[in-house]
Amino acid sequence: MSENLLPILLDIPESFETERLLVRAARPGDGTEMNKAIGESLNELKPWMPFAQSMPAVEETEVYVRESRVAYLKRSTLNMQIYSKADGTYIGNIGLHHIDWDCRRFETGYWIRSSCAGNGYITEAVHGITDFAIRELGAERIEIRCSGRNKRSAAVAERAGFTLDGILRKSTREADGELHDSKVYAKVRGVEF
Repeated sequence: MSENLLPILLDIPESFETERLLVRAARPGDGTEMNKAIGESLNELKPWMPFAQSMPAVEETEVYVRESRVAYLKRSTLNMQIYSKADGTYIGNIGLHHIDWDCRRFETGYWIRSSCAGNGYITEAVHGITDFAIRELGAERIEIRCSGRNKRSAAVAERAGFTLDGILRKSTREADGELHDSKVYAKVRGVEF
């Protein structure tokens, strides 16, 4: 991949696979299934996800999906959907955001449908998107940031081999309206990959 191309000119695959998962860019029409998963998972998502403070209408979720599609094409945010390869079940979302193309720094974030939690899917998806960022995007640094109170998200980062770089005290206002410490995990070229 040429280092001098504008991000919008980069040819980036729209999907990748892991052992059990198909991870792909959002497509028009994905909003209905995502909305069902949000409804099922609202209580678990509410403390951490701003979009889950109340149940969105299907149309609102479809707007998010379509805006995600545009952002993917513009290379400003790379949101992706996670599906089971075995039966096509929509599992959740993962993506690369807060992208710095000059430094090739990416932050990954994720959420899982409650009925699919506890099966290692998100850890597998994090491994997959990390490999994708390294192989397809020339990543130098990949971060996971989470509330210091979000033990499940921190556990995913640790299981996926990310190193805790530090804790930013009272740096993020979370969905509950309070200031939380943020844990910053990373993998860095030449160190973890």
